[in-house]
Amino acid sequence: MVNEVITGEFDMLAKTMYGLEDILVDELKELGAKDIVPGRRMVAFRGDQKMLYKANIHLRTALRILKPIAQFEATNPDEIYQYLYDNIKWDQYLTPRTTFAVDTVVYSEQFTHSKFVAYRAKDAIADYFNDVADRRPNVSVADPDVLFHIHIADTTVTLALDSSGESLHKRGYRLGQNDAPISEVLAAGILLRAGWEGQCDFLDPMCGSGTFLTEAALIALGIPPGIFRAQYAFERWTDFDSELFSDVLEDWEEKPFEHKIYGSDNHPKAIAITRGNIKNAGITKYVDLQVKAFEEYTLEDRPASEGIIVMNPPYGDRMRPNDLEKLYSNIGSTLKHVFTGWKAWIISGSLEEGFNAIGLKQFHREKLYNGMIECELRGYEMFEGKRSDHLEELSEQGLLPSLEERERYYREREAMKREQQAFRMSSRRPRQDNRDDRRRDNRNNRDDRRSSQPREERGERRSFQANHANEAYEEQRSMFSSRHREECESVRFTPRANHERKPGDNTPSEE
Repeated sequence: MVNEVITGEFDMLAKTMYGLEDILVDELKELGAKDIVPGRRMVAFRGDQKMLYKANIHLRTALRILKPIAQFEATNPDEIYQYLYDNIKWDQYLTPRTTFAVDTVVYSEQFTHSKFVAYRAKDAIADYFNDVADRRPNVSVADPDVLFHIHIADTTVTLALDSSGESLHKRGYRLGQNDAPISEVLAAGILLRAGWEGQCDFLDPMCGSGTFLTEAALIALGIPPGIFRAQYAFERWTDFDSELFSDVLEDWEEKPFEHKIYGSDNHPKAIAITRGNIKNAGITKYVDLQVKAFEEYTLEDRPASEGIIVMNPPYGDRMRPNDLEKLYSNIGSTLKHVFTGWKAWIISGSLEEGFNAIGLKQFHREKLYNGMIECELRGYEMFEGKRSDHLEELSEQGLLPSLEERERYYREREAMKREQQAFRMSSRRPRQDNRDDRRRDNRNNRDDRRSSQPREERGERRSFQANHANEAYEEQRSMFSSRHREECESVRFTPRANHERKPGDNTPSEE
C-alpha cells in the first residue's frame, strides 16, 4: 500500500480463458505492463491507473481486469466476514448511496457454498456502514455501481475490485447472433495464435454471425476492441479520472490494411446478421460477404494464392454423425485441392469423428474451451507437391531442421520408445511369473490331496455329501409345508358387513 501511494502503481489481475494465457502475456508486454506473471486462466501484472484503463480498452484476450484489495487466510465464511468487517475501510470504495454486488469463485474443499460466502461478505459491508454512517448501501445484482470479486483457492481468500463490469468479451459491436456463437475473446486468441496481423487475405467460410471476421478486421486495423462499449465499472469508482480515460480512448491510430477479409456461409440469414454486425463495427469496406458453402469453392473462386483460413464448423448435437463426417471430409478435400498455399486453423469439439474425417496432417494442435465444451484448435498447411519436398525447402531456408537432423531425431525417439517398452515389460514379467508359480503350486497341491485318497473313499465321500444335502432339503420342505398348512387353516374369509364380497376380493375380515 505504501508503494502504491509513492509510485501510483498497484497489482492487477487479468482473467482469461484456458490456453490463452501466453497470448495475454504478449499483449500485456506490448501494452507496457510491469511484473507480468502468468497463472491459470489469469495473468498478474502491475501498473498505474492509466494502465488499468488501457488494459480494459486494448486487451483482446482478457475477460476482466481485477484490482486486488486484500489477501488473507480463512477456513469458513464467518472468518471471512470477520476479516472484511475488521480490516477493510469500505468507505474508500462505497458510499451509502451507491449500489454494490459481490461475485465469488471458489476452488476449495473448505468452502462448499460460494453464494453463502457472498452473503457473509455483504453482511460485513452492511454492518460496517450501519456502524459508521447509520445507513448502508443497497445490493444490485443486475447493475451495481461497484462490483467486488472474491476468489478462494483452498484457504487463501483474495478480495478485488472488478474494474470491467460486464465481461470484456461483450465488445459492444454485436447486434445479432446465430446459435452457438463463439466468444469474441476466444476468437481473438485463435487469430493471434494463427499469427494474424493483416499481412495477407483472410477467409472464414463458415462465418456464422461474423465474430472471426470482425475480430480479424480490428486486429488488422489496430482498432482497440473496447472502444465500442458503453461503460466500464471503473467509471463509477470514487477515484475515476474522466480526463485520463478520455486520453486513453483517443490514444491509438488506425493501421493501413491493404488486403481483404472474406466471409461466406451457406445460410442467407447468417450473412444478413454478419452484415449488420460489421456495419456496426465500421468495417464494411474491408469485408466481402457471400452466401456460399465451403465445398462449392473452386480454384477460380479462391481469393488469392495464399492467405489464412479460420473456421468454427458445426459439431455436437447440431450434427448427425453421418452428416458431420461428410461435412468434415468435404472441408479436408476443399482445403487440399483448392486452397494450396494457404494455412487453415480449425476449432471444433468433434475431436474424433470430425478431425479424423478431414484427413490432413496438422502442424499445430492444442486444447481450448468454447464455453464449457472441450475443443481442439488444429492448424493445417496446404502446399503444392510432396510434403517432403516442402519440408526440405523450409529447412534450406532455415525455418526447419535439416532432413538429417529430423531423421536422427525420429530414430532417437523410436529408440527411446523401445527402451521404455522393454523396461515396462521387464518390470511386469516377474509379477506374471509369480502368479503362474502360485497357480501351478495350488493345482499340484490339489492333485496331491486327491491322489492320497483311495478312489472308493472319494466316491463314498461324494455320495455322503449328496445324501446329506438331499436330507436337508426334504426336511426344510417338510417344515415349510406344515407351517403353510397351519397358516392357511387359521385364515377365514367372511362377507363384508354392508355388501357382498366382490369376486377377487380376498381381504380377510377381523373376527
